[in-house]
Amino acid sequence: MKIGILYDMLRWEERNLIEEGKKLGYQIDAIYSKGAVFFSDEIKIDTEANSFIQRNVSHNRALITSFIVEQAGYPVVNDYTTLLRCENKIFTTYILARHNIPTPKTFIAFDKTNALEFSKKLGYPVVIKPVEGSWGRMVAKADNSDVLYSYLEYQEFSTQKYKDVYYIQEFVNKPNRDIRIFVIGDEVPVGIYRVNENNWRTNTALGAKAYPLKINEELRELALKVKEILGGFFLGIDIFEDKDRGYLVDEVNGVPEYKNTVRVNNFNVSKFLLEKIAEWVKK
Repeated sequence: MKIGILYDMLRWEERNLIEEGKKLGYQIDAIYSKGAVFFSDEIKIDTEANSFIQRNVSHNRALITSFIVEQAGYPVVNDYTTLLRCENKIFTTYILARHNIPTPKTFIAFDKTNALEFSKKLGYPVVIKPVEGSWGRMVAKADNSDVLYSYLEYQEFSTQKYKDVYYIQEFVNKPNRDIRIFVIGDEVPVGIYRVNENNWRTNTALGAKAYPLKINEELRELALKVKEILGGFFLGIDIFEDKDRGYLVDEVNGVPEYKNTVRVNNFNVSKFLLEKIAEWVKK
């Protein structure tokens, strides 16, 4: 089996994929995306790989390299259409809601006046998020209209790609944790609780701690439904626990990190992923 890895930064996950691939006897070809150049009339990729894993940190590089490599005839985990649906929070939320997947109440506005008006109707506090982004960066909670206006103004003059689109969500009164659950192929093998005692944001990049999660059947079925709707092969799904409504799907990551999941669960995500890709390619 010959598998390529598209990357722009060698994090723990990418190094572990290379290491585990070699242990399995696979030929692993790591391709540095920043050094790649692709011509439209003849897409050449100097590799013997028969499939690729998308591991670019940059959303833009992930989307474009998946697209180009697919145009060259290679299957990619994840494909560019999945990345479009996952890395853009508007696409994720509205596609899932359209298919009756429970999500936090969310609205999109293109004008600060409307954003303020409908936030009042939604009820404070509200959460404003960048349309694209990860690790909890620039996600903010507004307790009133004055605070929200400051965030709206800040976003308007930021360098965000979608700085003139306001993604505003209810503040879900969840425990001081959320759930990150992984879909790999057609299985839901592992997940974690992300617990933050000091901040309402539960991203591990912001100091949350990971704890093992026992996956129940409801979570398993929900995760597989999300995968069926959004597509993809390897997803990290973030889920809130609401005391009245149950599980709410908040976000879906198409290039998920999993170092902390491996650490607390003693589960070899890289090996599992590589073996599932090998099964998929052979089919």
